Amino acid sequence: MQPGRILVIEDAEAIRAAVASGLTAVGHEVLGRADGARLEQDLARFRPDVVVLDVMLPGRDGFALLEAVRARSASGVLMLTARDGVEDRVRGLRAGSDDYVVKPFDLAEVVARVDALLRRMGRARARITVADLVIDVDSGSVRRGDADISLTATEFKLLTYLAGHRDRVVTKTQILTAVWGYDNYDPNLVEVNVSAVRRKLEEHGERLLHTVRGLGYTLRVGDR
Repeated sequence: MQPGRILVIEDAEAIRAAVASGLTAVGHEVLGRADGARLEQDLARFRPDVVVLDVMLPGRDGFALLEAVRARSASGVLMLTARDGVEDRVRGLRAGSDDYVVKPFDLAEVVARVDALLRRMGRARARITVADLVIDVDSGSVRRGDADISLTATEFKLLTYLAGHRDRVVTKTQILTAVWGYDNYDPNLVEVNVSAVRRKLEEHGERLLHTVRGLGYTLRVGDR
């Protein structure tokens, strides 16, 4: 199945960017918003599978937005909040949220919970396919044709991010943020890991991972 569409509504830019990076790194398509001013439009046009929703927001708070989501769509809802009171969690669950994560949280947990929610909804993307390359996101395995490809955890995360953005050029900074979680690491990290992934892929077929000089990298079929 294909990657999910995830709407992230969080007013803290750093948290919103981190959650978006973590989700795009495993192949999801993400739309980030600082508030719910365009919620109804986003539900109609973006049609998210899951809404990741902060509680403390400017304008309508998360509980009001949750009510609007439930009235207009069948999207799953994962709520994020700094509030750790039982009353808030119970209120969110009774109002129709599917899951609840309290800040501060581990990014990997948020990604895992979104994936679990998608699976429960029957919308999880089990695989990403590019030509004869098959990435099984759930199991962490990669095959090209009949050959299994062994990748490190970082290489797998890098390949999954590129596959989730296939045919698009992504910069080193974007890759650093999505894969390592920071954009101030040595860009050589990207070059070394891209080279390793490219070498392993090309042991079993034509080039899929391309360098776009002066811009970044792209995963695509052919040399166009």
